[in-house]
Amino acid sequence: MGLRQMENTKTGTMRAVVYHAPGDIRKEQVPMPACGKGEILVKIDACAVCGTDLKAFVSGNPRILVPKVMGHEFTGTIEETGQKVKAGFRKGDRIVMATSISCGKCYYCRRGWNNLCADIKPMGFSYEGGMAEYVVIPERAINNGHLINVTGKVKPEFAALAEPLSCAVNSIENCGVKKGDMVVVVGAGPMGIMNGCVAREFGAKKIIMAEVNKDRLKQCDAFGFDLLVDPANEDLVRIVKDQTGGLGADVVIVAAPAALPQEQALSLVRKRGSVCLFASLPAGKSLLSVDSRLIHYGELKVVGTSDSTPAQVKKAVKLISGGSIPVKKLVTHVLDLFEFGKAFELMKSGESLRVVLVP
Repeated sequence: MGLRQMENTKTGTMRAVVYHAPGDIRKEQVPMPACGKGEILVKIDACAVCGTDLKAFVSGNPRILVPKVMGHEFTGTIEETGQKVKAGFRKGDRIVMATSISCGKCYYCRRGWNNLCADIKPMGFSYEGGMAEYVVIPERAINNGHLINVTGKVKPEFAALAEPLSCAVNSIENCGVKKGDMVVVVGAGPMGIMNGCVAREFGAKKIIMAEVNKDRLKQCDAFGFDLLVDPANEDLVRIVKDQTGGLGADVVIVAAPAALPQEQALSLVRKRGSVCLFASLPAGKSLLSVDSRLIHYGELKVVGTSDSTPAQVKKAVKLISGGSIPVKKLVTHVLDLFEFGKAFELMKSGESLRVVLVP
């Protein structure tokens, strides 16, 4: 425990990043959370900054029950377990979370689709998040399997990637990527790159990354993808068709939050191929104009993907622990907790991939 954390513990407060409204995120000293009988108290070691956090700062998010401690991509070590906690967690265990907490009872939860729960309650939205020195894991999360142990010697800044990486696992599973597939990922931000990395782990033979931001495209050099394309200056459709003998890709994943690449994706995929809409569009600007004949005559599968399940977080932890995911390249900046403003600027400029905050 650092000196600052020791001093705060004595005074009964801790540092936290608290969301109040669009453009109003504050550095605060807040009361230390108490651990209930069915809860677990976790000392935060690292919390990554998500694009969702940046969007909340810029344009707000009505799902956040203000004021609320932000952060859902976190890792930490267990400090205290409540008396009623029966799950196999002990003090000192490193944990991560599937942070959109499900009810465990609804139609979707009964089928294992916890991420689509009818009464979902995310950390940092409904519950206090991980951009703080400590966080309490709700009883509901523990009972429904959302708390996951990290085994082995994984550094905190890398373990914090388990949640975003699990979203890419969800995407690749929804697409049905299999050994030998050719995959196109449109949008080479951190989540696009993670999709490409996970697709490779699932056996994709060739991966094309497409990105209009030259700085982001350059960052892809370090990840060993097969082909990098700038759709603003190159004909992406022609390149994909040339690479596939005129057929098109087996899978196209759109990780760019823009309508045009989502519409164009139908022209990049082969017949009976899959298109995954990974990135969401802003509310009120989410309508697309698509050629339904391509879907009809090509028997295309168009799928969405949102968040992840506890099972997918476990798979992400396994990938990180196994060393095959280049986490050292994905985490480009590690900053102090109260430097979240700098994190936002790095993200907006495209200089960073994942920025991680440490208390």
